[in-house]
Amino acid sequence: MEVQKSTWGSRFIIAAIVQGGIITFLALSMVGIQMIFASDVNMIQFLSLSFEGPAKWFFIGLMLYLIITVAVAVTAVFYNHLEINQKKKITGKINILVWIHLLGMNIGGIGTTLSMIFAGLAGSGALALVTEGQIGKPDLAIMDSFIPPIASFIGILAIGVLCGGLAYTVAYIKKSYTISE
Repeated sequence: MEVQKSTWGSRFIIAAIVQGGIITFLALSMVGIQMIFASDVNMIQFLSLSFEGPAKWFFIGLMLYLIITVAVAVTAVFYNHLEINQKKKITGKINILVWIHLLGMNIGGIGTTLSMIFAGLAGSGALALVTEGQIGKPDLAIMDSFIPPIASFIGILAIGVLCGGLAYTVAYIKKSYTISE
């Protein structure tokens, strides 16, 4: 018996694995910074302050990154169901929509969340740790410069998700193909 494979399910799973690797790298980086600057910086203290001022962008960006990673993995399950269980073939224009979905979710999602994380670090003064070796003063003015890129990445994410929803719906409604044995 031949094992069936979901092309799009596999692509989204690979994307989720890459996203998981990136978020793991971010977590290990935070631990590394804590270890290097242990006497000057307490990351737990910084995170406890993350609901105040610009630092909340760091926390929200981090949480949204985790959500995007899970969303990409769940999307893989949807495409696996569509291609394997429902025996739907994704071809032609639907294929283009699914590519837009994959790229939009990953580029828009990672761009949005990393921009928010960076904005939180820059605005809270934590980014000065890398350049000056200590947490600097909060800079609320810098936060305005992050709004256009975050909004642009959210637009890319939205286009990707909308194209994916349309592609999935059209493919789901399509007649199933038969597998020759």
